[in-house]
Amino acid sequence: MFCVEHLNALRLAEIEKTLPYLRPVGARVLELGAGTGQQALELERHGFSVEAIELSDSNYAEDRLFNITDYDGRHIPFADASFDIVFSSNVLEHVPDLAGMHAEIRRVLKPTGYAVHILPTHAWRFWTTVSAFPTAFMYAATIRGQLVPRLSRNVAEIRRLLGAWYRAGLYLLAPFGQRRHGERGNIISETWLFHPSWWRRNFRANGFDIIEDEPLGLFYTGHMTFGMRWSLERRARLARVLGSATHLFELKASGSPKAQATAVVNPVEVSHAPV
Repeated sequence: MFCVEHLNALRLAEIEKTLPYLRPVGARVLELGAGTGQQALELERHGFSVEAIELSDSNYAEDRLFNITDYDGRHIPFADASFDIVFSSNVLEHVPDLAGMHAEIRRVLKPTGYAVHILPTHAWRFWTTVSAFPTAFMYAATIRGQLVPRLSRNVAEIRRLLGAWYRAGLYLLAPFGQRRHGERGNIISETWLFHPSWWRRNFRANGFDIIEDEPLGLFYTGHMTFGMRWSLERRARLARVLGSATHLFELKASGSPKAQATAVVNPVEVSHAPV
């Protein structure tokens, strides 16, 4: 069940795993789709100079913890060659025009700069779909006390009881109406579209070389079924069996100094092995 505090805890854990890829300390970082700003704030605490941008109508607009610049989702509101690092976390899958966004990222990166993207995986998509069913029962259970008739049998009580059963029915039927998470495909095809192999091909087709490429090693789902009752340690253990929820890519624009000097870590174009 959705909880901003739980989401922030997961994002902070991912930042801890991402910090070794962000260098040097003091670099100027742009975070795309900053959400609440929790990760931008954490990066600033670690000594980075951070700018953060987000859609003005974001779901997290009321929970912002950082000075975030609103933007239109297409044009990054900064000058050419402004940043050492462009960072995003669970954002690119929501971008309708990926080619345009990649071009914007290349534009605002310095010649020696690079991008670090964290993306949901096919494992996240699969387990998010499956976990919708137990989550629905958990939601319904939160109002089970309202489903029992009270002593009075007046019209108001009948309306209350019917309303409670209606809400419970909606909770239980919700898993059958699941929609895609990102901008492409559906909940079935997203299992492929979220696979790291798809992103490898997309990055290369849009002018980036892959420098680093690995799972971040935490298991969770979009429904947050067990929330903060499951520790990060348990989630790390589960990721080794059920798959990592997210995958990290470090990219350099093709032809840039670092891209020429660094070998691609994972040159395999297509892989169906779980992460």
